[in-house]
Amino acid sequence: MKELRKEDIKQEVFDLYDDYAHNRVSRRLFIDKLSTYAVGGITVSSLLSFISPDYVKKIQIQADDPNLKSEYIHYDSPKGGGSIKALLSRPADAKEQLPGIVVVHENRGLNPHIEDVGRRAGLAGFISVAPDALTPLGGYPGNDDDGRELQRKRDRDEMLEDFIAAFEYLKNHPECNGNVGVVGFCFGGWISNMMAVKVPDLGAAVPFYGGQPTEDIDKINAPLLLHFGELDKRVNEGWPAYEAALKNHGKRYEAYMYENANHGFHNDTTPRFDREAAELAWKRTIDFFKKELT
Repeated sequence: MKELRKEDIKQEVFDLYDDYAHNRVSRRLFIDKLSTYAVGGITVSSLLSFISPDYVKKIQIQADDPNLKSEYIHYDSPKGGGSIKALLSRPADAKEQLPGIVVVHENRGLNPHIEDVGRRAGLAGFISVAPDALTPLGGYPGNDDDGRELQRKRDRDEMLEDFIAAFEYLKNHPECNGNVGVVGFCFGGWISNMMAVKVPDLGAAVPFYGGQPTEDIDKINAPLLLHFGELDKRVNEGWPAYEAALKNHGKRYEAYMYENANHGFHNDTTPRFDREAAELAWKRTIDFFKKELT
């Protein structure tokens, strides 16, 4: 059997995986529908393996990287889940206080990919905190399927409070200069947008393919950098109204639509990953944070 490539997979398979990953179809229905595309020597098991995350081979920054100080901490979230576990990362050789970044996971808890993103932010010259909103339920369970099920059991507004508390933790950290931004992906993109609404002194917000707020947009003070995948019709349908409100209230924002990119294009552990779009979006993100937080 030949090795599958992204080019071998129909767009409908990526759309189907997106529905499954966002709890719009059950696992049984997902597998049943996936069988429709198992043709020409492609099996359901090979398709499933190909589109599932690979957290072993795709981690960019190892946990023991000598250029980083990276450790798990707990911080208080009195309006959310109580004591929340998070990964705190910063350059090992930092001599001065650093700008801070809250890194917000997708809808499955603090998995190895988001920990990796937190470490990338640390190596880029920031002090980052990547919380696990599943902490009150025992934390990320080791696989994304169970992680999604756990996250569905939490109230998303309480989870929003957990990430707002992470902002306060980082802002007051002795190694932070007090200027803190947020970057988030999918669910975390929604959190990033909502933190811009809810946190008056947020330094900057970078939502990747995140749901948009519909109220209190006039309260946003932070500059926004928004990333969208062209093929992500579900998220993108809310962008025109959000952009109109941002313009109406005179808010500072930049927005980029990445051609032929799917929802999740920044996640390099799945075939939805688009290297060119992801690398460009991440460079823009780091440059934006350096401009707004230092």
